[in-house]
Amino acid sequence: MHAFDVLGDPVRRRILELLAEGEQRSGDVVDVIRGEFGITQAAVSQHLRVLRESGFANVRIDGPRRIYSVDALPLQEVNAWLDRFRQYWEPKLDALETEIARGQKERARQSDE
Repeated sequence: MHAFDVLGDPVRRRILELLAEGEQRSGDVVDVIRGEFGITQAAVSQHLRVLRESGFANVRIDGPRRIYSVDALPLQEVNAWLDRFRQYWEPKLDALETEIARGQKERARQSDE
C-alpha cells in the first residue's frame, strides 16, 4: 500500500497522531478512536494492522498487551517526496511571517506612544 493511501484515511492519521505522543497500548488507542469515530474495536484493529504492515507503526508485546509506536521511516519518505513541492508554499509562508512580525512591531510601537 502506498504511503498516501495509508495516510489518506482520517482514522489512520488520527492513530498516528496518538502514537506521535508516545507509545500507546492498543486498548487506549481503541478507546480514543471508538469515541471519536464511533467505529468498532475490530475496525480499529484493522487500521492498526494496516499501519503495522505498511511500516508506519511498530508493535511490541508486553504480557497480554500490545504496545504501538510510530516508525518514522515511512514518514521521512513522505517528507522527502514533499520536498519537491515546498518551493510553492515556503516563500508565501516566509512572506506571511514577515508581515506578522511587521504587524507585531507596529502594535508594540503604537502601544509605547
